[in-house]
Amino acid sequence: MIVKTSVLGWAQMGHDPDPSRLFLVRLNPHEDLLQGLRVAVAEAGIANGAILSGAGSLSRYHVHVVKTTNLPPGDVFFSGEGAFDILTLTGVIIDGRIHAHVTFSDPEKAMGGHLEEGCTVLTFAIAAIAETPGVDLKEWDTIREF
Repeated sequence: MIVKTSVLGWAQMGHDPDPSRLFLVRLNPHEDLLQGLRVAVAEAGIANGAILSGAGSLSRYHVHVVKTTNLPPGDVFFSGEGAFDILTLTGVIIDGRIHAHVTFSDPEKAMGGHLEEGCTVLTFAIAAIAETPGVDLKEWDTIREF
């Protein structure tokens, strides 16, 4: 795994611009996508941030999607093997925990869902992660009824 860092200006809603770091993470063949992202986030000390984009390929996927429209909706897990291009990789880092979604395709279909352990890199995978210091995201991925 390779992690490269750069500093950029980051404007936050309701806050003065605050410096942030942009990380580019590269994972190599046979590495687990989620585990590699976890290691990169931990080593960089990122508490809160956004996974802006990602690209690469997978030889195996393991994801889940919501099961019903009831709250809480429950989860449906599915996995498979083959050659898949990563079309998107997005998400958030909340208190050091990764909540990511991945979309991938083969020549016949595109699929995706919540990233789980078991997504294996085929050729490479690259993710761009922006740190958001001073922003508390702890409750952002919880169910709220209004």
